[in-house]
Amino acid sequence: MYNNPESTSAQQPSLTLREAFAQTNYILVGNGDRNIHVLQQAFADINGDLASDMYGRGPVIEDFQKHMADVLGKESAVFFPTGTMAQQIALRIWCDRKNNRNVAYHPLCHLEIHEEDGLKELHHIHSILLADQDRLITLADVQQMDQKVACLLLELPQREIGGQLPAYSELQAISAYCREQGILLHLDGARLFEILPYYQKTAAEVCALFDSVYISFYKGIGGIAGAILAGPSDFTAESKVWKRRHGGDLISLYPYILSSKYYYEQRIGKMEQYYKEAGQLAHEINQCTAVHTLPEVPVSNMFHIYFELPKEQIEPILIEMCQATNVGLAPYLTDKKDGTQCSTELSIGDRYGQIPLEHIQQALHWLDQRLKEVSANQ
Repeated sequence: MYNNPESTSAQQPSLTLREAFAQTNYILVGNGDRNIHVLQQAFADINGDLASDMYGRGPVIEDFQKHMADVLGKESAVFFPTGTMAQQIALRIWCDRKNNRNVAYHPLCHLEIHEEDGLKELHHIHSILLADQDRLITLADVQQMDQKVACLLLELPQREIGGQLPAYSELQAISAYCREQGILLHLDGARLFEILPYYQKTAAEVCALFDSVYISFYKGIGGIAGAILAGPSDFTAESKVWKRRHGGDLISLYPYILSSKYYYEQRIGKMEQYYKEAGQLAHEINQCTAVHTLPEVPVSNMFHIYFELPKEQIEPILIEMCQATNVGLAPYLTDKKDGTQCSTELSIGDRYGQIPLEHIQQALHWLDQRLKEVSANQ
Protein backbone atom coordinates (compact mmCIF):
# COMPACT_ATOMS: atom_id res chain seq x y z
CA MET A 1 0.00 0.00 0.00
CA TYR A 2 2.96 2.33 0.51
CA ASN A 3 4.17 4.92 -1.94
CA ASN A 4 7.85 5.70 -2.21
CA PRO A 5 8.19 8.90 -0.16
CA GLU A 6 11.26 10.05 -2.12
CA SER A 7 9.52 9.76 -5.50
CA THR A 8 6.34 11.30 -4.05
CA SER A 9 8.15 14.36 -2.79
CA ALA A 10 9.97 14.71 -6.11
CA GLN A 11 6.71 14.71 -8.03
CA GLN A 12 4.76 17.07 -5.77
CA PRO A 13 5.44 20.57 -4.49
CA SER A 14 5.70 21.10 -0.74
CA LEU A 15 2.31 20.53 0.87
CA THR A 16 0.77 21.73 4.08
CA LEU A 17 -0.49 19.06 6.48
CA ARG A 18 -4.09 19.88 5.60
CA GLU A 19 -3.35 19.55 1.87
CA ALA A 20 -1.47 16.27 2.29
CA PHE A 21 -4.26 14.90 4.49
CA ALA A 22 -6.91 15.81 1.91
CA GLN A 23 -5.03 14.03 -0.88
CA THR A 24 -4.93 10.63 0.84
CA ASN A 25 -7.25 7.81 -0.19
CA TYR A 26 -7.82 6.66 3.38
CA ILE A 27 -8.97 9.38 5.79
CA LEU A 28 -9.57 7.98 9.26
CA VAL A 29 -11.91 10.65 10.62
CA GLY A 30 -15.33 12.08 9.90
CA ASN A 31 -18.22 11.13 7.64
CA GLY A 32 -16.88 12.55 4.39
CA ASP A 33 -16.12 15.81 2.63
CA ARG A 34 -18.25 18.82 3.50
CA ASN A 35 -19.26 19.72 -0.03
CA ILE A 36 -22.48 20.35 -1.95
CA HIS A 37 -23.00 16.62 -2.34
CA VAL A 38 -23.98 16.49 1.36
CA LEU A 39 -27.06 18.60 0.58
CA GLN A 40 -27.75 16.94 -2.77
CA GLN A 41 -27.77 13.50 -1.20
CA ALA A 42 -30.18 14.59 1.53
CA PHE A 43 -32.60 16.04 -1.05
CA ALA A 44 -32.29 13.32 -3.69
CA ASP A 45 -35.53 11.52 -2.83
CA ILE A 46 -37.58 14.46 -1.51
CA ASN A 47 -40.72 15.45 -3.41
CA GLY A 48 -40.09 18.86 -4.96
CA ASP A 49 -43.68 19.88 -4.24
CA LEU A 50 -43.16 19.58 -0.48
CA ALA A 51 -44.11 22.91 1.13
CA SER A 52 -41.37 24.76 2.99
CA ASP A 53 -41.63 26.04 6.52
CA MET A 54 -42.43 29.75 6.93
CA TYR A 55 -41.06 31.67 9.93
CA GLY A 56 -41.09 28.63 12.19
CA ARG A 57 -44.42 27.22 11.06
CA GLY A 58 -45.50 24.36 8.84
CA PRO A 59 -45.29 20.56 8.97
CA VAL A 60 -41.63 20.45 7.86
CA ILE A 61 -40.41 22.18 11.00
CA GLU A 62 -43.22 21.34 13.42
CA ASP A 63 -43.14 17.59 12.80
CA PHE A 64 -39.36 17.46 13.19
CA GLN A 65 -39.46 19.51 16.38
CA LYS A 66 -42.11 17.19 17.83
CA HIS A 67 -40.09 14.11 16.91
CA MET A 68 -36.91 15.43 18.51
CA ALA A 69 -38.79 16.50 21.66
CA ASP A 70 -40.00 12.90 21.95
CA VAL A 71 -36.49 11.51 21.39
CA LEU A 72 -35.10 13.80 24.09
CA GLY A 73 -38.00 13.20 26.49
CA LYS A 74 -38.92 16.88 26.71
CA GLU A 75 -42.27 18.65 26.37
CA SER A 76 -41.24 20.73 23.40
CA ALA A 77 -38.35 21.53 21.05
CA VAL A 78 -37.35 24.38 18.73
CA PHE A 79 -35.10 24.15 15.67
CA PHE A 80 -32.32 26.76 15.55
CA PRO A 81 -29.88 27.54 12.75
CA THR A 82 -26.94 27.44 15.22
CA GLY A 83 -26.13 26.00 18.60
CA THR A 84 -24.40 29.24 19.59
CA MET A 85 -27.72 31.05 19.30
CA ALA A 86 -29.69 28.29 21.02
CA GLN A 87 -27.45 28.08 24.07
CA GLN A 88 -27.11 31.80 24.67
CA ILE A 89 -30.88 32.06 24.53
CA ALA A 90 -31.35 29.13 26.91
CA LEU A 91 -29.10 30.71 29.51
CA ARG A 92 -30.74 34.13 29.05
CA ILE A 93 -34.17 32.64 29.72
CA TRP A 94 -33.02 30.80 32.84
CA CYS A 95 -31.24 33.91 34.16
CA ASP A 96 -34.37 35.99 33.64
CA ARG A 97 -36.46 33.38 35.45
CA LYS A 98 -34.12 33.42 38.44
CA ASN A 99 -33.45 37.18 38.32
CA ASN A 100 -29.77 36.27 38.52
CA ARG A 101 -27.15 37.05 35.86
CA ASN A 102 -24.65 34.37 36.95
CA VAL A 103 -24.15 31.04 35.16
CA ALA A 104 -21.51 28.39 35.84
CA TYR A 105 -19.66 26.16 33.40
CA HIS A 106 -16.29 24.62 32.56
CA PRO A 107 -13.36 26.98 31.74
CA LEU A 108 -13.18 25.45 28.23
CA CYS A 109 -16.91 25.69 27.57
CA HIS A 110 -17.79 26.68 23.99
CA LEU A 111 -19.53 29.84 25.24
CA GLU A 112 -16.35 30.92 27.01
CA ILE A 113 -13.71 30.31 24.34
CA HIS A 114 -15.39 30.17 20.91
CA GLU A 115 -18.16 32.78 20.84
CA GLU A 116 -16.39 36.15 21.16
CA ASP A 117 -18.04 36.68 24.57
CA GLY A 118 -21.49 36.73 22.99
CA LEU A 119 -23.17 35.68 26.23
CA LYS A 120 -21.56 38.58 28.08
CA GLU A 121 -21.81 41.25 25.40
CA LEU A 122 -25.33 40.49 24.16
CA HIS A 123 -26.98 39.32 27.37
CA HIS A 124 -24.77 40.80 30.13
CA ILE A 125 -24.48 37.40 31.76
CA HIS A 126 -21.50 36.68 34.00
CA SER A 127 -19.74 33.31 33.80
CA ILE A 128 -18.38 31.48 36.83
CA LEU A 129 -15.74 28.97 35.78
CA LEU A 130 -15.75 25.67 37.64
CA ALA A 131 -12.90 23.15 37.93
CA ASP A 132 -9.41 23.30 36.46
CA GLN A 133 -9.40 23.45 32.69
CA ASP A 134 -7.81 20.01 32.32
CA ARG A 135 -10.43 18.07 34.32
CA LEU A 136 -14.18 17.57 34.54
CA ILE A 137 -16.57 19.45 36.80
CA THR A 138 -17.38 17.39 39.90
CA LEU A 139 -20.17 17.49 42.46
CA ALA A 140 -17.69 18.99 44.92
CA ASP A 141 -17.01 21.88 42.52
CA VAL A 142 -20.73 22.63 42.33
CA GLN A 143 -21.20 22.37 46.09
CA GLN A 144 -18.27 24.70 46.75
CA MET A 145 -19.43 27.55 44.50
CA ASP A 146 -19.16 30.77 46.51
CA GLN A 147 -21.66 32.70 44.35
CA LYS A 148 -25.30 31.97 43.59
CA VAL A 149 -25.98 31.05 39.99
CA ALA A 150 -29.15 30.81 37.94
CA CYS A 151 -27.93 27.89 35.86
CA LEU A 152 -25.16 25.34 35.56
CA LEU A 153 -24.16 24.20 32.07
CA LEU A 154 -22.57 20.77 31.63
CA GLU A 155 -21.04 19.69 28.32
CA LEU A 156 -21.24 15.96 27.58
CA PRO A 157 -18.67 14.98 26.45
CA GLN A 158 -16.20 17.73 27.45
CA ARG A 159 -14.71 18.24 24.02
CA GLU A 160 -11.66 20.37 24.74
CA ILE A 161 -10.18 17.79 27.12
CA GLY A 162 -10.53 14.84 24.79
CA GLY A 163 -14.24 14.20 25.11
CA GLN A 164 -14.12 13.02 28.72
CA LEU A 165 -17.30 12.10 30.62
CA PRO A 166 -18.20 11.93 34.31
CA ALA A 167 -19.46 8.66 35.72
CA TYR A 168 -23.22 8.47 35.33
CA SER A 169 -23.63 8.32 39.11
CA GLU A 170 -21.72 11.61 39.39
CA LEU A 171 -24.02 13.16 36.81
CA GLN A 172 -27.06 12.00 38.76
CA ALA A 173 -25.63 13.44 41.97
CA ILE A 174 -24.97 16.83 40.36
CA SER A 175 -28.50 16.88 38.94
CA ALA A 176 -30.05 16.02 42.32
CA TYR A 177 -27.99 18.68 44.10
CA CYS A 178 -28.94 21.36 41.57
CA ARG A 179 -32.63 20.58 42.00
CA GLU A 180 -32.31 20.72 45.79
CA GLN A 181 -30.60 24.12 45.53
CA GLY A 182 -32.89 25.58 42.86
CA ILE A 183 -30.09 25.72 40.28
CA LEU A 184 -31.30 25.12 36.73
CA LEU A 185 -29.26 22.59 34.77
CA HIS A 186 -28.62 22.92 31.02
CA LEU A 187 -27.01 20.26 28.82
CA ASP A 188 -24.63 21.20 26.04
CA GLY A 189 -25.38 17.97 24.23
CA ALA A 190 -23.83 18.86 20.88
CA ARG A 191 -22.52 15.28 20.85
CA LEU A 192 -25.23 13.72 23.00
CA PHE A 193 -25.96 10.78 20.71
CA GLU A 194 -22.27 9.89 20.55
CA ILE A 195 -22.06 9.24 24.33
CA LEU A 196 -25.13 7.03 24.67
CA PRO A 197 -23.27 3.76 23.86
CA TYR A 198 -20.85 4.43 26.74
CA TYR A 199 -23.55 5.28 29.27
CA GLN A 200 -25.88 2.58 27.92
CA LYS A 201 -28.75 5.05 28.32
CA THR A 202 -31.32 6.53 25.97
CA ALA A 203 -31.20 10.20 25.07
CA ALA A 204 -34.38 10.73 27.11
CA GLU A 205 -32.84 9.11 30.19
CA VAL A 206 -29.81 11.41 30.08
CA CYS A 207 -31.90 14.49 29.31
CA ALA A 208 -34.23 13.75 32.24
CA LEU A 209 -31.39 14.94 34.49
CA PHE A 210 -31.48 18.39 32.85
CA ASP A 211 -33.98 21.24 32.64
CA SER A 212 -33.00 22.09 29.06
CA VAL A 213 -30.86 20.53 26.37
CA TYR A 214 -29.21 21.52 23.10
CA ILE A 215 -28.15 19.04 20.41
CA SER A 216 -26.27 19.60 17.15
CA PHE A 217 -26.96 18.07 13.75
CA TYR A 218 -23.61 18.69 12.06
CA LYS A 219 -21.15 16.94 14.38
CA GLY A 220 -21.55 13.16 14.68
CA ILE A 221 -24.82 13.34 12.73
CA GLY A 222 -23.04 15.05 9.83
CA GLY A 223 -25.77 17.40 8.58
CA ILE A 224 -25.00 20.77 7.04
CA ALA A 225 -26.03 22.88 10.06
CA GLY A 226 -28.73 23.23 12.67
CA ALA A 227 -29.59 22.57 16.29
CA ILE A 228 -32.46 21.69 18.59
CA LEU A 229 -33.20 23.35 21.92
CA ALA A 230 -35.62 21.36 24.08
CA GLY A 231 -37.27 21.79 27.45
CA PRO A 232 -40.60 22.75 29.02
CA SER A 233 -43.22 24.22 26.71
CA ASP A 234 -43.15 27.69 28.28
CA PHE A 235 -39.34 27.70 27.97
CA THR A 236 -39.37 26.81 24.26
CA ALA A 237 -42.16 29.31 23.57
CA GLU A 238 -39.97 32.03 25.05
CA SER A 239 -36.98 30.75 23.08
CA LYS A 240 -38.90 31.38 19.84
CA VAL A 241 -39.24 35.05 20.79
CA TRP A 242 -35.53 35.26 21.43
CA LYS A 243 -34.81 33.43 18.17
CA ARG A 244 -36.66 36.21 16.34
CA ARG A 245 -34.71 38.83 18.28
CA HIS A 246 -31.43 37.15 17.34
CA GLY A 247 -32.33 37.09 13.65
CA GLY A 248 -32.53 33.30 13.65
CA ASP A 249 -36.15 33.09 12.59
CA LEU A 250 -35.36 32.75 8.89
CA ILE A 251 -38.25 32.78 6.44
CA SER A 252 -37.44 29.11 5.78
CA LEU A 253 -35.07 26.67 7.49
CA TYR A 254 -36.02 23.60 5.49
CA PRO A 255 -32.56 22.99 3.89
CA TYR A 256 -31.16 22.57 7.40
CA ILE A 257 -34.16 20.69 8.77
CA LEU A 258 -34.49 18.16 5.94
CA SER A 259 -30.75 17.46 5.86
CA SER A 260 -30.71 17.13 9.65
CA LYS A 261 -33.58 14.66 9.50
CA TYR A 262 -31.96 12.69 6.68
CA TYR A 263 -28.54 12.31 8.32
CA TYR A 264 -30.05 11.71 11.75
CA GLU A 265 -31.93 8.74 10.31
CA GLN A 266 -28.82 7.58 8.43
CA ARG A 267 -26.44 7.67 11.39
CA ILE A 268 -28.29 7.46 14.70
CA GLY A 269 -28.06 3.66 14.53
CA LYS A 270 -24.29 3.76 13.91
CA MET A 271 -23.20 5.45 17.16
CA GLU A 272 -22.31 2.14 18.80
CA GLN A 273 -20.17 1.25 15.79
CA TYR A 274 -18.37 4.62 15.85
CA TYR A 275 -17.75 4.27 19.60
CA LYS A 276 -16.22 0.79 19.22
CA GLU A 277 -14.09 1.89 16.26
CA ALA A 278 -12.77 4.85 18.24
CA GLY A 279 -11.67 2.44 20.96
CA GLN A 280 -10.01 0.22 18.38
CA LEU A 281 -8.12 3.12 16.78
CA ALA A 282 -7.06 4.58 20.14
CA HIS A 283 -5.66 1.19 21.15
CA GLU A 284 -3.58 1.04 17.97
CA ILE A 285 -2.32 4.62 18.39
CA ASN A 286 -1.32 3.99 21.99
CA GLN A 287 1.12 1.32 20.79
CA CYS A 288 3.15 4.00 18.99
CA THR A 289 6.25 5.65 20.41
CA ALA A 290 5.98 9.11 21.99
CA VAL A 291 2.21 9.36 21.53
CA HIS A 292 -0.88 8.73 23.65
CA THR A 293 -4.59 9.34 23.49
CA LEU A 294 -6.81 11.29 25.87
CA PRO A 295 -8.78 9.53 27.21
CA GLU A 296 -6.64 6.41 26.94
CA VAL A 297 -9.86 4.47 26.36
CA PRO A 298 -12.38 6.71 24.53
CA VAL A 299 -15.85 7.17 26.02
CA SER A 300 -17.42 8.33 22.75
CA ASN A 301 -16.48 8.41 19.07
CA MET A 302 -13.93 11.18 19.70
CA PHE A 303 -10.61 11.54 21.49
CA HIS A 304 -7.43 13.61 21.35
CA ILE A 305 -3.96 12.44 20.30
CA TYR A 306 -0.95 13.88 22.15
CA PHE A 307 2.50 13.71 20.58
CA GLU A 308 5.38 14.10 23.02
CA LEU A 309 7.28 16.21 20.53
CA PRO A 310 6.70 19.78 19.28
CA LYS A 311 4.46 20.59 16.32
CA GLU A 312 7.43 21.64 14.18
CA GLN A 313 8.79 18.08 14.38
CA ILE A 314 5.54 16.13 14.15
CA GLU A 315 3.94 18.02 11.26
CA PRO A 316 6.54 16.98 8.64
CA ILE A 317 6.23 13.37 9.84
CA LEU A 318 2.46 13.39 9.38
CA ILE A 319 2.82 14.93 5.92
CA GLU A 320 5.32 12.22 5.03
CA MET A 321 2.94 9.60 6.47
CA CYS A 322 0.16 10.82 4.18
CA GLN A 323 2.41 10.53 1.15
CA ALA A 324 4.07 7.25 2.11
CA THR A 325 1.04 5.29 3.37
CA ASN A 326 -1.93 7.07 1.73
CA VAL A 327 -3.56 7.23 5.18
CA GLY A 328 -4.66 10.59 6.61
CA LEU A 329 -4.52 10.66 10.41
CA ALA A 330 -5.12 14.35 11.12
CA PRO A 331 -5.37 17.62 9.15
CA TYR A 332 -3.91 19.90 11.83
CA LEU A 333 -1.85 20.05 15.03
CA THR A 334 -2.09 22.36 18.04
CA ASP A 335 0.92 23.30 20.20
CA LYS A 336 0.73 22.22 23.84
CA LYS A 337 2.82 22.71 26.99
CA ASP A 338 4.96 25.63 25.82
CA GLY A 339 5.61 23.99 22.48
CA THR A 340 7.07 20.76 23.87
CA GLN A 341 4.01 18.74 22.81
CA CYS A 342 1.30 18.97 20.21
CA SER A 343 -2.15 17.46 19.83
CA THR A 344 -5.03 16.89 17.46
CA GLU A 345 -8.64 15.73 17.69
CA LEU A 346 -10.13 12.65 16.04
CA SER A 347 -13.84 11.94 15.57
CA ILE A 348 -14.83 8.61 14.06
CA GLY A 349 -17.63 8.49 11.50
CA ASP A 350 -18.50 6.65 8.30
CA ARG A 351 -15.03 6.88 6.78
CA TYR A 352 -13.20 4.70 9.29
CA GLY A 353 -15.26 1.58 8.67
CA GLN A 354 -14.55 1.78 4.94
CA ILE A 355 -10.79 1.32 5.44
CA PRO A 356 -9.26 -2.18 5.76
CA LEU A 357 -7.85 -2.59 9.27
CA GLU A 358 -4.53 -3.84 7.92
CA HIS A 359 -4.03 -0.51 6.08
CA ILE A 360 -4.55 1.37 9.33
CA GLN A 361 -2.22 -0.92 11.28
CA GLN A 362 0.51 -0.69 8.61
CA ALA A 363 0.26 3.11 8.54
CA LEU A 364 0.53 3.33 12.32
CA HIS A 365 3.48 0.93 12.26
CA TRP A 366 5.14 3.30 9.78
CA LEU A 367 4.39 6.21 12.13
CA ASP A 368 5.80 4.30 15.11
CA GLN A 369 9.07 3.66 13.26
CA ARG A 370 9.46 7.33 12.30
CA LEU A 371 8.71 8.46 15.84
CA LYS A 372 11.31 6.04 17.19
CA GLU A 373 13.90 7.49 14.82
CA VAL A 374 13.12 11.07 15.83
CA SER A 375 12.93 10.27 19.55
CA ALA A 376 16.29 8.47 19.44
CA ASN A 377 17.90 11.65 18.12
CA GLN A 378 16.52 13.94 20.83
